[in-house]
Amino acid sequence: MAITINVNGLRHAAKATADTPLLYVLRDELKLRGPKFGCGLAQCGACSALLDGQEIRTCVTPVAAVTGRRVTTLEGLPALHAGRKQSAAGPLHPALHPVQQAWIDEQVPQCGYCQNGMIIQAADLLSTAKNPTDDQIKTAMNGHLCRCGTYPRILTAIKQAGAVMAKGGK
Repeated sequence: MAITINVNGLRHAAKATADTPLLYVLRDELKLRGPKFGCGLAQCGACSALLDGQEIRTCVTPVAAVTGRRVTTLEGLPALHAGRKQSAAGPLHPALHPVQQAWIDEQVPQCGYCQNGMIIQAADLLSTAKNPTDDQIKTAMNGHLCRCGTYPRILTAIKQAGAVMAKGGK
């Protein structure tokens, strides 16, 4: 059975049963490498993606639950921020999302495994709170686990990205 889903601005026919976790479709069929399998229980956040702009855990979200809705992965964040769709060849706007750029600027990752979920959650937070407080950031990021303990750099990067986005920058 084919289920049509919209991922990063493109329509895809997923060859999966309705209850197949979205994560498996994103990684195995669409070959997207942003979302990672972490715990499989929606506890760590490594599998996160945006669904209509809000963070979800793709390891527990059945693919049927996203039909008719917009899924954005780490790979689609630049186009989301630029307000553009991707082409089959890749993003029409190659610049990074401000959160992705801040992650690089602040040298956030160590092992990098959790970074997909951290970046996705930060993008979700900054879509509504352009200049979040430390407490708002900590509350929003609370459900994401970083085994390397880069939390201070994550906080700094989110504040940097928020400042850029508040100015309307890219």
